[in-house]
Amino acid sequence: MYQRINVFFNHILSKMKYYNQFLKATLTVIIFITLFAPDAQAQSNWEVGFRFGQPNAAIDATIPLATTPRLHPAIYLDDFGLAAYFDWLFALEGGPTGLKFYPGVGPEFWFEGDFNFDIAGNFGAEYSFDFPLTVGFDWRPGFRVTDSFNFDGARWGFSARFRFGEGVRFRKE
Repeated sequence: MYQRINVFFNHILSKMKYYNQFLKATLTVIIFITLFAPDAQAQSNWEVGFRFGQPNAAIDATIPLATTPRLHPAIYLDDFGLAAYFDWLFALEGGPTGLKFYPGVGPEFWFEGDFNFDIAGNFGAEYSFDFPLTVGFDWRPGFRVTDSFNFDGARWGFSARFRFGEGVRFRKE
């Protein structure tokens, strides 16, 4: 009986360790978003949707910080993780109005199993339709900092996001 109770409490304590790391990561993301709140509230062109790809599905969002830079947070569902990328948007000269390309970079926090921290890139192309839908394709290579600085370059994904309001419309002028 004592051994079962001990196993139970050790299991609870191990989950609390990851819970505390999750709370710290969430607080960090909230503070980061709050720092940009005056600029972000001036625009209402937020997007929220899903990203499907290798290796994880994610809840994906974009928060405009100005005309071209934006915060691109993601909550990964398969291997639970949080990420916040900072993207810069570009358009092709003479290209379609809704087509954008973006490079970006940001931290990733992984909580499944052992806690891991990555520095990742976020490179992609997306198209914003005249109705409130944006679809895109991206690549998110990352360097794992907490595990011998390993590189993972096999992270491709397709996203579909609903656009709230009109806010800043990205146009090449």
